[in-house]
Amino acid sequence: MFIIAALYHFCRLGDPAALQGPLLDLCRAEGITGSLILAEEGINGTIAGPRSGIDAVLAHLRAWPGCEALEHKESRSAQQPFGRLKVRIKREIVTMGQPGVDPRAFAGHYVAPAEWNDLIAQPDVAVIDTRNDYEVAIGTFQGAIDPKTASFRDFPAWWEANKHRFHNKRIAMFCTGGIRCEKSTNYLLGQGVEDVYHLKGGILKYLEEVPEDQSTWQGECFVFDGRVSVGQGLTEGPHLLCHACRRPILPQDMERPEYEQGVACHMCADETTEADKARFRERQKQIALSQARGERHMLNIPGQED
Repeated sequence: MFIIAALYHFCRLGDPAALQGPLLDLCRAEGITGSLILAEEGINGTIAGPRSGIDAVLAHLRAWPGCEALEHKESRSAQQPFGRLKVRIKREIVTMGQPGVDPRAFAGHYVAPAEWNDLIAQPDVAVIDTRNDYEVAIGTFQGAIDPKTASFRDFPAWWEANKHRFHNKRIAMFCTGGIRCEKSTNYLLGQGVEDVYHLKGGILKYLEEVPEDQSTWQGECFVFDGRVSVGQGLTEGPHLLCHACRRPILPQDMERPEYEQGVACHMCADETTEADKARFRERQKQIALSQARGERHMLNIPGQED
C-alpha cells in the first residue's frame, strides 16, 4: 500500500536552490516518487511512498524555517501512482502570473468542509470553481460557476470580464486541495471584493470528511496522479488518462472511433497534427516495450499540475 500525500505551504524560501538537493536526496533514499515544486513563495506537490518515507519527508519540510505549520492530505493507493520523482524550482508554486498576489499577507475566510454546504446554499453567495475546464468537466459542486479556463493564468482575465455578474454577492471559491484558492481569494480581495470565502482543504478534504448522504458534490474529482480521479471518501474513480492531451476519459470513451491509445481521444483528435500523432505513436511504442519487459515507463503516469 502506498501513502499519497498532497501538500502546499506559502512561506518565504530565501534560496530554493539550496533546499532542492537535500530534499531530492532524501526522497530518493526513502523511495518517494511524485512531484514537488519549490519557489520563493513556498512549496507545493504530491508525493507517494511507504509510510516511513512520507513521514521522513514531511518532517524534513516542517524543519524549514516558516514551514512548521505545513499541512497535508493523505490517501492510499494499491499501486504506485507516480512513475518518477521530480523536485523542481519555479517562479510560483501555482502559476497565476499576477504581481503583488501574496496569500501570506491575507486570504479569504476559510470554511470547514462541515460548514461548506450551509454557506453555498445561501442566496447571496456565488460559488466559483477555480480549476481548469477539463477538471470541472468530470465533477463539481451543485450550482457552481465554471469559468471555463484552460489554465489558472486565465482566471484574472475571466474575473475582469465577469465581475459585473457578482455585484452585492459574497464569493465562495474552491479547488482541488486549496492552493489555487489561496491566491484567487487574495486576488479578489485586492480587487476590492469584500466578502470572499474558500473551502479549507479543498475538494479532497470535503470528499474525505463529508458523508455521502450529505454531500453536494456531483461526479468525480480529478487528481494529478495515477488514480486520475477520486470520489466520495477518496475512493478511486473510473477515469483513465488520455496520454496525448492529459484529459480524463471514461472506459467507454476508448470505444469511440477517435480513440487511439496514447495518440488521441475524442477531445483532442482534431487538436493535433499528423506529425504530433506520429510522435505520440513512437512514445506509445516505447511504453509498450517497457511494459513487455515488466518495467513502468515514466511517461505513463501523470504529473503534478496544480
